[in-house]
Amino acid sequence: MTTVHARDICAYISPMTDAANTSLPRHPAAAFSGGAIIGALGGLIGLGGAEFRLPILIGFFNFAALEAVILNKAMSLVVVATALPFRAGTVPFGAIADNWPIVINLLAGSLIGAWFGAGWATRLRSETLYKVIAIMLVAIAIVLMLGHDATAGQPLLTGVAQMIAGVIAGFIIGIVAALLGVAGGELLIPTLVLLFGADIKLAGSLSLAVSLPTMLVGFTRYSRDQSFSVIGRNKVFLLIMAAGSIVGTFIGGLLLGIVPNAVLLPALAIILLISAVKVWRH
Repeated sequence: MTTVHARDICAYISPMTDAANTSLPRHPAAAFSGGAIIGALGGLIGLGGAEFRLPILIGFFNFAALEAVILNKAMSLVVVATALPFRAGTVPFGAIADNWPIVINLLAGSLIGAWFGAGWATRLRSETLYKVIAIMLVAIAIVLMLGHDATAGQPLLTGVAQMIAGVIAGFIIGIVAALLGVAGGELLIPTLVLLFGADIKLAGSLSLAVSLPTMLVGFTRYSRDQSFSVIGRNKVFLLIMAAGSIVGTFIGGLLLGIVPNAVLLPALAIILLISAVKVWRH
């Protein structure tokens, strides 16, 4: 007769208890509320909020780094796909079509960057990926502070030099977007304004036009990794949080102008820095 020791029972029960505790915060109300709050933050500054969503997926909802990136990418796709038609009243699709050379220029680099970035993410150890995510969150906080108030003017470069710079910038942005699961607007908008001299409103829509195919490429690359199964296991959570993100982005857009940038941008940068520290130590 086999003897069952108390420690064996504890060893068996412990993983079950941990799994239950891990899934506990993923209540639909928490998913929707989290998505709405993050969407509102993003809507206030004209972003999808993915850079704020990623630390929440890791720190609050207890997803592993790569799973959080993949879920973040899926929700960012939903937000970007809906934001483009939402903005059509202000920036019509014709205006985007008139600037197709800029979109193609950036896509030439970003599509390649997204493929490589997603490939690197699937091969990195979790501990390393956490650190990479933390460093990039700090970089985005800096760009948020320095680049978001960029104003349209003469492009920095013209001709062939501009094209080469556009491909290089697109490649870097594609890598960042794939590694974090973000749309990349926080990097694309300053690039479009400074490098190409685009108006800030037009830059926002051009950014979405570049982001959508870039994110699809990264998403396709992630689909080849076994961690992609997190989408199937968390479909309801994904849809609820994405819905919250869209509602939040809409509310954030309505609140735009009430909170001055002099207060908002430093506060959001601090949130990103705190998130970076927590992800680094995760």
